Amino acid sequence: MDISIKAEQIFDLWGLPVTNTLLTSWLVMAFLIVGSILISRTYKYIPGRIQNLIEWIIENLLSFFETIGGDRKTAEKFFPIVATIFIFVLLSNWAGILPGVGSIGFYHLTEGKETFVPLFRSVNSDLNMTLALALIAVVLSHLYGLFTIGFRHHVGKFLNFSGPVNFFAGILELVSEFAKIISFSFRLFGNVFAGEVLLVIIGFLIPYVAPVPFLGLELFVGFIQALIFSTLAMVSLSAAVQVHHE
Repeated sequence: MDISIKAEQIFDLWGLPVTNTLLTSWLVMAFLIVGSILISRTYKYIPGRIQNLIEWIIENLLSFFETIGGDRKTAEKFFPIVATIFIFVLLSNWAGILPGVGSIGFYHLTEGKETFVPLFRSVNSDLNMTLALALIAVVLSHLYGLFTIGFRHHVGKFLNFSGPVNFFAGILELVSEFAKIISFSFRLFGNVFAGEVLLVIIGFLIPYVAPVPFLGLELFVGFIQALIFSTLAMVSLSAAVQVHHE
């Protein structure tokens, strides 16, 4: 039984190392793109059951993010971003427990020892992926802040020379932005990787029946982690467009 914290490389694509987590993320993105195209082409003014379900999910997600953002206008402004993050993280988490993910692969000879390399692996068990998602959320929040409230007000949150207290408060705000990236990425990575390790160990010790309850638990944890990540992204985005009054 081999458990690697690092995503394993499968092949090179024009000099780009393609790992098993990256390969899985491409499949998830392909599913989302194809699904979006099919749904948009079958859209009707009088919705059927599937369209009703999709619209119900979107409306409830929008209402949820409205409670986070404070008002409907803010929620609608950032909804395309946070909803995309939520759906991508959710499907990536759930894809990690599909049959074949982590179990289909090949053996690779490393330092005279054969190690099993899975062809597919849970996307967010790779710290590079969660770090990229965290950077997207934080960088977008600063871009929206700059273009919405202006350079002076946005930078003034972090560099405030109106007094010693405000100055140190701004420095703390600046430090918190970097801490936010670390917190976002490690929270999602830690939970998904821990779930992956748990399933591997349970499946190795007591196969077939014992892993079933844990698969249900991972479905729930995958949903919660996607909701938490998108909620934190919404908090960052909505806070970035607010002017701090002295």
